[in-house]
Amino acid sequence: MADLFDSSPVKNNAPRPLADRLRPRKLADVIGQAQVLGPEAPLGVMLASGSLSSLVFWGPPGVGKTTIARLLADETDLHFVQISAIFTGVPELRKVFEAAKHRRSNGQGTLLFVDEIHRFNRAQQDGFLPHMEDGTILLVGATTENPSFELNAALLSRSQVLVLERLDLAYLELMAQRAEQELERTLPLDGLAREALLEMADGDGRALLNLIEQVAAWKVDKKLDVDALTSRLMRRAAKYDKSGDEHYNLISALHKSVRGSDPDAALYWFARMLEGGEDPRFLARRITRMAVEDIGLADPNAQTQCLHAWETYERLGSPEGELALAQAVVYLALAPKSNAIYVAYKAARNSARKTGSQPPPKHILNAPTSMMKDQGYGDGYAYDHDAQDGFSGQSYFPEGMKHPVLYQPVERGFERELKKRVGYFAKLRSKRNS
Repeated sequence: MADLFDSSPVKNNAPRPLADRLRPRKLADVIGQAQVLGPEAPLGVMLASGSLSSLVFWGPPGVGKTTIARLLADETDLHFVQISAIFTGVPELRKVFEAAKHRRSNGQGTLLFVDEIHRFNRAQQDGFLPHMEDGTILLVGATTENPSFELNAALLSRSQVLVLERLDLAYLELMAQRAEQELERTLPLDGLAREALLEMADGDGRALLNLIEQVAAWKVDKKLDVDALTSRLMRRAAKYDKSGDEHYNLISALHKSVRGSDPDAALYWFARMLEGGEDPRFLARRITRMAVEDIGLADPNAQTQCLHAWETYERLGSPEGELALAQAVVYLALAPKSNAIYVAYKAARNSARKTGSQPPPKHILNAPTSMMKDQGYGDGYAYDHDAQDGFSGQSYFPEGMKHPVLYQPVERGFERELKKRVGYFAKLRSKRNS
């Protein structure tokens, strides 16, 4: 397994951040992204065949997107140009393209690395296309957002999306060891504190090296424990964008944990979203939807629990009201599950679209005027309360439409009782109609 960092120190009189001093010198030094760089992985195959296409690196911060792009330029003899979509406008882009054209006329290609490429609007993204197609630039974009949502289809069709993964604790530990070799000192931390430091980085290698640089500068005469470490360092804020990909990933995790009847996992993801700064009102709205979509009439009280929790939050606010929402989350996770209403509703909407504008049968229409009576409105209507068992068995669907079976309750929770009622009325209807 290759090392993430080249361990040979770089001698320079100017002060350089640790992350820069330990930057890999060649692609073989990069670890943690074997799914992209391995011999049979996309980049490994491209480099072996001598055919590198435009790329989009999608992954969290601090996993090597910029470094890999720079090393790709070195290994393919392309001139490396780096810009950020945050600070680059149309005039600057024109200059970049003109310079690339000039290089191309002199026989050298350009690898244009665009950080935060999703920040460019659709028109700006389209501006890259002709220069990609004629070979003026080889585009390597980097984004922390889902490219399928943020990038033009035309740009994506001319690029290969490669997913870079957050670094796990084993890779972060290797990073820490390389840093200690470079610094020529061991971090003054005991075992648990060292693990806590790695966890503080939250999978971000650059963040870890910044933390290590701080810790290494401390003048202490003994190893620090977790409490001492956390009192000196603030835990890095969890990666969470309330309007981005992480937002949808976490709400999906919460919803599926509730659906899977795991209260512990549901509470965990609920807490993760709150810790990331999510609006509790959004969570209140979503857990109420879960009650309707995944529990329904298997436990009619689930929806009531959610509405009461929502109301309690509105009265108490944060943080006290969040406990009520947590209570609702646990209730939903442990409630019997049924999506029978959800399925029936979608089937009813589909049936309504297919049948168009067919009117109700005349026998269930009111006839407030004599003309409507003459047209047969209300003729033959059987008043259900007049039947001995309170059930007439008449059809209430458009004439000629077969009675569909839309609602099919499950054998769980309260719907077990409702299933008996559905069966009871179906038998009576069959008997009356025969």
